[in-house]
Amino acid sequence: MDKKLRINELVKIINQHNFNYYTLDKPTISDADWDKLMSELEALETETGYILPNSPTQNVGAEVLKGFKKVTHPKKLYSLDKCNTPEELNKWLLDIDSKFGPQKYSLEVKYDGLRILAQFENGELVLASTRGNGIVGEDVTEQVKMINSFPKVIPYKKHLIVMGEAMIRNSVLEAINKNSTEPLKNARNAAAGAIRNLDLNVVRSRNLDLFMYDILEIEDTKSIVTQEDTHKFLKDNGFEAWDIFKLLDAHEVINEINKIDAVKYDLDILIDGAVIKVNDMTIREDIGYTNKFPKWAIAYKFEAQEKTTTVNKIVWQVGRTGKLTPIAEIEPVELAGATVKRATLNNYGDIQRKDVKLNSLVFIRRSNEVIPEILSVAQHNENSVDIAKPITCPYCNSILVEDGANLFCPNKTSCVAKICQQLVHFASRNAMDIDGISDKTIMQFKEKLDITSPVDLYYITKEELLTLDKFKEKKADNFLKSVEKSKNCNFSNFIYALSIDGVGDKTSNDLAKTFKTLDKLKDATLDELIAINDVGDVIAQNIYDYFRDEGNNKLINDLIDAGVNIQFAEEVIVEDNYFKGKTIVLTGSLEKYSRIELSKILENKGANISSSVSKNTDLVIVGENAGSKLDKAISLNIPTINEAELINLLENK
Repeated sequence: MDKKLRINELVKIINQHNFNYYTLDKPTISDADWDKLMSELEALETETGYILPNSPTQNVGAEVLKGFKKVTHPKKLYSLDKCNTPEELNKWLLDIDSKFGPQKYSLEVKYDGLRILAQFENGELVLASTRGNGIVGEDVTEQVKMINSFPKVIPYKKHLIVMGEAMIRNSVLEAINKNSTEPLKNARNAAAGAIRNLDLNVVRSRNLDLFMYDILEIEDTKSIVTQEDTHKFLKDNGFEAWDIFKLLDAHEVINEINKIDAVKYDLDILIDGAVIKVNDMTIREDIGYTNKFPKWAIAYKFEAQEKTTTVNKIVWQVGRTGKLTPIAEIEPVELAGATVKRATLNNYGDIQRKDVKLNSLVFIRRSNEVIPEILSVAQHNENSVDIAKPITCPYCNSILVEDGANLFCPNKTSCVAKICQQLVHFASRNAMDIDGISDKTIMQFKEKLDITSPVDLYYITKEELLTLDKFKEKKADNFLKSVEKSKNCNFSNFIYALSIDGVGDKTSNDLAKTFKTLDKLKDATLDELIAINDVGDVIAQNIYDYFRDEGNNKLINDLIDAGVNIQFAEEVIVEDNYFKGKTIVLTGSLEKYSRIELSKILENKGANISSSVSKNTDLVIVGENAGSKLDKAISLNIPTINEAELINLLENK
């Protein structure tokens, strides 16, 4: 294609995506794919010298929405230059140090929100506006007043304009989407949609935060001469400013960025990178600006965790509880270092809420190396087709049972998929820990040996194993030894192996510690179950119902008859200590202990470890880069200690 024609095409495509993203708050392309188009356009413009007046490379931001009063900014708002690799960043750092002498650099998180300017006069908020196109924005003063955490009156009593990002915390978004008929696409979109909504009740209901990171204008100019001064000033005046703030030499920057990258999923806000700035503001004017961004700052973008792709097919998987999970087969995309071909949806209700259709373009996200999830629809097209709700189980043809948003196969005795998943779970490491069991092995057991229950595993003979594919003498012997070894199991592993709906490894451990014996667990009341930390009404009901089902009790008795010997923990008398009887939450990273190690140490001292902060929490142990758990602890006046204080307490100092 002619390069100038391609430039014309790219400008049109990108501007449309920008309009959808910034103005309509309805993104139709992932950040990664947008970056790809922009990189192609920038390269072609550099090569040809052909730049259109409306090229997105020459502009910042978007159009102003109708219905909002226009606000002209006191000075142009710049975007940030971006880099994606350590090599690019080190080149930028070296270039500045070589030209202007060794510098100190500030490092902060790169928020993925909506940029807001807030003007204060005599200590009172008088105007708030969006970035808009970088020159003219929208008056959103009344919307910003709906943000409870944002101060409307501050100690500083002179002229001031500060800048930050409107955000919605991930935990808030999750809570909203649980009860929403139309889920919000992502945290950034949810915040932008609220701020740019004329209905103030919508803004208030989103429970937004506004994190500030810069000062555009201040009357006392001599008081703010570094980025460090800016950060301190913002916090001193009651603005939210994220605690991750570092002052670094050039050679230290990459290492600290990697630390942020490692904990980004533990944060309760959406970030997509880190921002590095020359700390000394007196030298910034010498370093200068391009038409679009300052040369003294740069954004380091983390590897994209979200992309757009097309849904080709839906495959229904049946789990160990009989629940059907829709798996989308998608057009392959490179995402977070892997080629992704499948993405999950939670249930049929999730398909309906997100309006997912075959052949539609969707946003997918991959977090913590797990199977990617479809977040929302980017756009439908003329070939989009509704996804039919299955009526029968795809494996055994049983009529499905609908329970809320979920579909279940009710067949307890002959659904191949359900039986296989139960057996794989029963043999897993945190359950009975039987080596040599895989999906394929279980399928052979079912098809050739008619294994349909965990009990049957304890009656398999060597002769039967040798009739199976890939089972030779050694493998058969090892499998039988592992089965024999599994007969002596501790109580928590046995509970986990039973496949009680909603009961994971931690809850199994809590149940074992609380009730001590199988008989006491069987006789537990709903109130006793709900009293256990992190066990809610639904899971308590599942446990209660499980032990009142005749078939489940027969399974347990048959396992015991087959030789399974449950090892119940002896009553351990814990000496009095600071941690005994306390409900403790861990947040952030510690230098001396991993979270698992510290949990075991504290449990041995009689503490209960919880995953979330509530009014029942007694103590929060705070490590580096602590997230929303610390914020909640402070709001509930729950005591907190740092690692040094923890070590002193453990050593009884």
